[in-house]
Amino acid sequence: MVAQQIHSRSVGAISAAPVRELSVHSISKRIGAQTILSDVSFAINPGEITALIGPSGAGKTTLLKALSLLDPPDSGALNLDGYRYEFPLSKRAAQPTPWPKVTVVFQQLFLWPHLTLRSNILLPLGDKLTPAKQALFEHLIERFKMGEFIDRYPNQASLGQRQRAALVRAMVLEPSYILLDEITSSLDVEQVASILSELRVMRDNGIGILLVTHLLQFAKEVANSVVFLERGTVLESGSTEIITNPVHPRVKQFVAMAQFAS
Repeated sequence: MVAQQIHSRSVGAISAAPVRELSVHSISKRIGAQTILSDVSFAINPGEITALIGPSGAGKTTLLKALSLLDPPDSGALNLDGYRYEFPLSKRAAQPTPWPKVTVVFQQLFLWPHLTLRSNILLPLGDKLTPAKQALFEHLIERFKMGEFIDRYPNQASLGQRQRAALVRAMVLEPSYILLDEITSSLDVEQVASILSELRVMRDNGIGILLVTHLLQFAKEVANSVVFLERGTVLESGSTEIITNPVHPRVKQFVAMAQFAS
């Protein structure tokens, strides 16, 4: 297979990175004979938002699973705030789990149908529902305007309401890094604007965010850096100039088609 050229601008490069970061180095993942991720490298820094864009089937969700070690890569390495995971993981040595420092909100949401949205949000806390966590929970419910439906079951709530519940469930854990998979896909314009505002607050509070999105204008507004993934390979990474002035021909084509479709 002929290696594809990767165009990298200064923001996306993994050089002289700070100790506090979530970064992957040359990770690869195969399922059977199919290569899902191939030699992927980039970093997510605290207090910054990285937008992950690319066509459907590019491997974006698989990458989120790899970053959170829900489905570890076959090769490469991952650095989490100074701790280095080498792949394949050793079966002889116990590895610390990245969760909840690294928390993921998947597009499927994974809400328990027999629990209310309130119970779904609080479930990961278990017996760690301190007064401070309770105050944070109530603050998030108010911020996301969830008071009217917080005690509904998932099948009684709209998809947009369920998306907000899944996001709050992640935020109440106070992660250092949060990985978001198309969290605006079922939201209206006002709700997207609300999420945009919340992401900025999270970023300003020092959380590192990886945002998978098809909304390029949304990515341009909120992101500090952009990574373009196709067929499991990073074709271009760097500043949001990738969206306004891409270099790689495939990225140019994708951006033009996305703008036409919008």
